Amino acid sequence: MIIFPAIDLKGGEVVRLAEGDMARATVYGDNPAAQALLFADAGAQHLHVVDLDGSFAGESRNREAVEAIVEAFPGYVQLGGGIRTPEAVEFWFDLGVARVVMGSAALKDPEFVKDMAREFEGGIVVAVDAKDGMVATEGWAEVSDVPVVDLARRFEDAGVASLLFTDIGRDGLLKGANIEATVDLARRVDIPVIASGGVKGLDDIHVLSLHAHEGIEGVITGRALYEGRLDLAAAIAMAGRVA
Repeated sequence: MIIFPAIDLKGGEVVRLAEGDMARATVYGDNPAAQALLFADAGAQHLHVVDLDGSFAGESRNREAVEAIVEAFPGYVQLGGGIRTPEAVEFWFDLGVARVVMGSAALKDPEFVKDMAREFEGGIVVAVDAKDGMVATEGWAEVSDVPVVDLARRFEDAGVASLLFTDIGRDGLLKGANIEATVDLARRVDIPVIASGGVKGLDDIHVLSLHAHEGIEGVITGRALYEGRLDLAAAIAMAGRVA
């Protein structure tokens, strides 16, 4: 199981939001590339980066910071936030991003996302962000009437690399991951699932890793790392112990 340390960008700074609320942002640093190197030093081979401003604007707003992260980090960078055109997808892959995360576009223009998944094989991750079981979009500012599982199933056999499942109600609050909902989704679709939202410590990593054989590919963690509640090296070691 992969551990994805998260770097969320707002105005060029490293932040974490509570429940996706831009007004409830905690700043953890002003040098995203340096933070990426710290994660690499702790053993991270994968990184999850989100352009929060881009999520709301619908286009890149932290390009310089992302470019610096990609240049500095020796592993694989997974990027999301406002990537909604073929030109934007191609730009980031050309820059060296390993995987592109698409959320709002997956709900509003699924054929476009499927086209990108076919063109960039293994490179597209569909973000399935949930609030009370329904899909949220536009940086979580809007909640649809589409159930999470229904959206996920639209992308089976489309060549999508993974589904990134986030429980908005837990994100950034250290309440613990919604393991039940995450595992349930993994069992009901044929696409690997990445867990996100609310991870508070090693217990979450351990329990999720026990379900790796059911399709849990990885877990994203942010605030727990920044606040010292989760040791990244220990999390990576634990995730790697389960075959």
